[in-house]
Amino acid sequence: MLYAGTNTPNPRVSALLASPIGSRPNLGAPGDTYNRGMEDGARLSVLASDLVARAFRCRYAETRVPSGSLANLYAYLATCRPGDRVISFGDAAAGHPTHHANGAAGLLGLEIAEMPFDTERMDVDLDGLAVLARSWRPRLLIVAGSMCLFPYDVAGVRAIADEVGAYVMYDAAHMGGLIAGGRFQQPLAEGAHLMTGSTYKSLGGPAAGVVLTDDAELAERLDAIAYPGLTANFDLARTAALALAMLDTLEFGAAYADACIENAAALAEALAAREVAVFSVPGRGSSASSSSSRSSGSWFTSSQHVAVCAAPHGGDGNELARRLEPANVLTSSIGLPLADGPQGANALRLGTQELTRWGMETADMAEVAALMARVLVDGESAESVRRDVVAFRRRFTERHFIRA
Repeated sequence: MLYAGTNTPNPRVSALLASPIGSRPNLGAPGDTYNRGMEDGARLSVLASDLVARAFRCRYAETRVPSGSLANLYAYLATCRPGDRVISFGDAAAGHPTHHANGAAGLLGLEIAEMPFDTERMDVDLDGLAVLARSWRPRLLIVAGSMCLFPYDVAGVRAIADEVGAYVMYDAAHMGGLIAGGRFQQPLAEGAHLMTGSTYKSLGGPAAGVVLTDDAELAERLDAIAYPGLTANFDLARTAALALAMLDTLEFGAAYADACIENAAALAEALAAREVAVFSVPGRGSSASSSSSRSSGSWFTSSQHVAVCAAPHGGDGNELARRLEPANVLTSSIGLPLADGPQGANALRLGTQELTRWGMETADMAEVAALMARVLVDGESAESVRRDVVAFRRRFTERHFIRA
């Protein structure tokens, strides 16, 4: 499974999700719930929030959020009013639909402009952003989205936000595990007022969302949005599962993040060696990890993500994903900001977080790359490759970086 938006959790996390406690209402603040007899549920809620805050080294964690998309909505409600202006990553920079006019931001009545983006460095164009922000006076600047190959200049964005009176939100839906592991950038420490995220991708927990902040006033607003605002009752089984996943992260998070990054670097190098068109950025290494992959002066990634340009392989990202699927190699498409070439879903997005959880190491990435190249480069039928993919996958049967 190379799909960047999923993971396999600790089996104990999955078991907790099936607990009948999930159907018990827990309406209200801990210690002051509307329904009686839920003291243990209240303690569980507080425990989960405390563990998330510890894992992300922040002061406040709102964990009553059903999904990463709704986490973004919580952040918008905490910082904006209908009619306010927002600057967010566009599709080509992997901005998430919830940041756009047809998603949660637009449904809330926010006016959206596209973040100026430096396609040569895969980072925010700070000069362009400063010009736009000064003239447009946004209320919120959103950094990151559905693919992050390298850290973004959050501190530079925050400086512009302070100048125009805006908030900065970092969408860590995909990067949560690496951020919690301390092996990617630290958006809150670098200046983001809020960080949102999913809890099931690189973080490896249950399907849910979180909103994190060090700002007491924003935390108070988020609490009111959760109750009596949007959430009211929430799934205590999911809360228990999240707490256990955070214990995994606190114990194994750094080692897991390192392994994800090292595997991505090895996979990118191996794919390039097999003539797969791996997307690279000239001169964009990252001090966040010593495992950034590079080739001929260009850098492929310093995260768990790898991008493959689709056009050299005779299709767009969706076509390449469809071609690989019958071989049991599951991926997804993404947009890249290519100066020359097709736009839209012009790339294949790969993630190493689940391969890593199943115990695959850097030495195994050459075999993964070879299996993909047989379909994408050699033109071998997916059905014939599938047998070898299944045989390869059977060697990895135990989950790693978890509390057994």
